[in-house]
Amino acid sequence: MPDIVVIGAGHAGCEAALAAARMGMETLLLTLNMDGVALMACNPVIGGSAKGHLVREVDAMGGEMGLAIDDTFLQSRMLNTGKGPAVHALRAQADKQGYQNRMRKALMSQDRLTVRQGEVVSLETEGDRVVAVTTATGSRIPCRAVVVATGVYLRGSIVIGDHRHDGGPQGLMNAGFLSGSLERLGFALRRFKTGTPARIDERTIDFDEMQIQKGDEPVIPFSFMTDRKLENTRACYLTWTNEETHRIIRENLHRSPLYSGQIHGIGPRYCPSIEDKIVRFADKDRHQIFLEPEGANSLEWYVQGMSSSLPEDVQWAMYRTIPGLRRCELTRLAYAIEYDCIDSRELGPGMESLRIRGLYFAGQINGTSGYEEAAAQGLLAGMNAALTLQGKPRLILTRDQAYIGVLTDDLTTKGTDEPYRMMTSRAEHRLFLRQDNADLRLTEIGAAAGLASADRLERMRRKRAETENALRKLRTTRFSAGAGLNDFLLKHGQPEAAGSLTGEELLRRPAVGWKELTELDGRFGDVPADAAEQAEISVKYAGYLEKQEMLIRKARRAEETKLDPDLPYHLVEGLRTEARQKLIRQKPVSLGAASRIPGVNPADVAVLSVWLKKQEAEANAARAAEAAAEEALIQAGQEAPAEAKRKDGEQA
Repeated sequence: MPDIVVIGAGHAGCEAALAAARMGMETLLLTLNMDGVALMACNPVIGGSAKGHLVREVDAMGGEMGLAIDDTFLQSRMLNTGKGPAVHALRAQADKQGYQNRMRKALMSQDRLTVRQGEVVSLETEGDRVVAVTTATGSRIPCRAVVVATGVYLRGSIVIGDHRHDGGPQGLMNAGFLSGSLERLGFALRRFKTGTPARIDERTIDFDEMQIQKGDEPVIPFSFMTDRKLENTRACYLTWTNEETHRIIRENLHRSPLYSGQIHGIGPRYCPSIEDKIVRFADKDRHQIFLEPEGANSLEWYVQGMSSSLPEDVQWAMYRTIPGLRRCELTRLAYAIEYDCIDSRELGPGMESLRIRGLYFAGQINGTSGYEEAAAQGLLAGMNAALTLQGKPRLILTRDQAYIGVLTDDLTTKGTDEPYRMMTSRAEHRLFLRQDNADLRLTEIGAAAGLASADRLERMRRKRAETENALRKLRTTRFSAGAGLNDFLLKHGQPEAAGSLTGEELLRRPAVGWKELTELDGRFGDVPADAAEQAEISVKYAGYLEKQEMLIRKARRAEETKLDPDLPYHLVEGLRTEARQKLIRQKPVSLGAASRIPGVNPADVAVLSVWLKKQEAEANAARAAEAAAEEALIQAGQEAPAEAKRKDGEQA
């Protein structure tokens, strides 16, 4: 009998299953189709703005996604390098089948993990606890915990123009029965929508009509454990839509399922279809389109920026208006998919159901979009399922600890009425939550939970020590005033120095980085690159980091005011009815989490805070009175009530 059953082998399910097994739990991963494991049904890309942060955090805690993409990428780029380090983000084009094979191998070779093909049709509960799952072939599998990571497969429906059929992505089957089981357990399901562009035969693309987009050199890996040299092997290409493209789309909007009423699911705001772009941004005369390879051994190319559900004849016409694609052959049509998902406010911050013990949810079933968001939730759900079964405290990441904390807090306190996408703007403390320091923030947490390996922990500690040594070197190395120093400053467009300067003072100057310091003093070249990066950021952004630390300390006070999940909100006088109902429903873990629940306003938080202080004062007064009474009895030569009760128990 498995301890944990994970339903679904997408990016959430893979991380959940691996985490649970690595933490010592006998784990069974059930997937609709073994060929769909870790499928990149949309863009074969890992990372990007904010998403790259999530991948680094998953890796820092002992997850697999970062290692897998380092082993199978085709092209890698660092985005937003013209901005500050807080928003720098890795993005890597993946070998689609290579990534799937790499992740499948990790699953199949993991101790305590069994992977099987099978459709789960129902969850069985006893009282308020999940106890088993049942498959379509009639197998009842007892277990102690379940992670539901079903992606877009629950009652999935594919839409292309007037054509609609039940199914999952890329011709795979959907899951038609589990939705009913969830509804019987009291989960209110919603319909969301996502979509994907057509795929193009490489032999029919005129690349010379497009702008080449090469990868970065040197390649920076996703995983903190990857220390070998990585190389780009493929390029991507940029082209644009034009007025002819837009004309064809506008003339056929009445045939679009989005506008004809055939699609009822809510789509992603930040990844709209091409027809939605044309309507919403009518003033734009063109839109960027990226051509990206699907794999090292594939002749199919992905058309980033042209997701659509328009009829087939319209698709052929509109794609062939684009420079580079005028003679293109579509190997797979663009389509939209509608699917069931739950209201994420049904969950606690550890991805656990608030009503059914042992039941966890992760990924698009929670209303999110993106492989990276799914992997982050899967990791946390798998870890918490294991920790709970081991009798250990659940792992909750806060908004000041990780983007994963921002993601889970947003989902479980605010909820989402459209497919949720992680963005750097969602993080209040993003200057601290950089991708470069994810290991320094999270590896010890992952190790304490039993997931991050000893080797990973040792690497992180070495990086921390080397960073501290680098900062010490900056503070203690002094450059004497004179021609040599001033020549260096003038070379880099900096004003001359009136006196001597430390390495730290030099590094504060805008045009002086670690590379320039190494020119001045070769000893700085001995510092490892990752430690030098941390030291440089610490010095250049010291003032901003100090201000952010103050804000974090202030916010943490509210987060440290913990709330009992069974707190009697009905006894809190002054709470508005709406606030009381939402607090009872969502069971926030802290006063800070309560303040972020829509419908709970600052006045409600103030009332709750006063009530908590009053309860604490009354409890302290009662304890003090009891202690005083016991002391008085002792002074009078009598036994205190507690001592008398203990002796009575021993005699009995």
